[in-house]
Amino acid sequence: MSHHGEILQESIKNSGISITRIVEELGITRPTIYRKFKEERLDYAFVKRIGDIIGHDFSNEFTVLQQGVLPFVAPVVTNSPLSNVTQRTSVLQAAEIDPVKQLMALQTKYIALLEAHNELLMKVYGPK
Repeated sequence: MSHHGEILQESIKNSGISITRIVEELGITRPTIYRKFKEERLDYAFVKRIGDIIGHDFSNEFTVLQQGVLPFVAPVVTNSPLSNVTQRTSVLQAAEIDPVKQLMALQTKYIALLEAHNELLMKVYGPK
């Protein structure tokens, strides 16, 4: 079975849209997208942005379990007579919690955030 990067690369290849156009629209470099092609897991937001560019819906290739959704902590207010304190409970979105998968997902999100930041900087301060 192909990993996320390979699926993404194959879909881009089949779309006929050039890598140059995709990286320009994403505001990233060619080496960055080629690194993404080698990654086993990709952030679904990044994949969706590429899907929007090439006109491809990746929801069939990238299921919710493949997206590596991290658990999050949500506040839950209890009206206990003993305590009027907001407690935090862990709400799990995936059946299995793997710290390595969580770390990889965070790394992917961090890289996507940095790339978005660079894109914004290029728009604001780039060549005119």
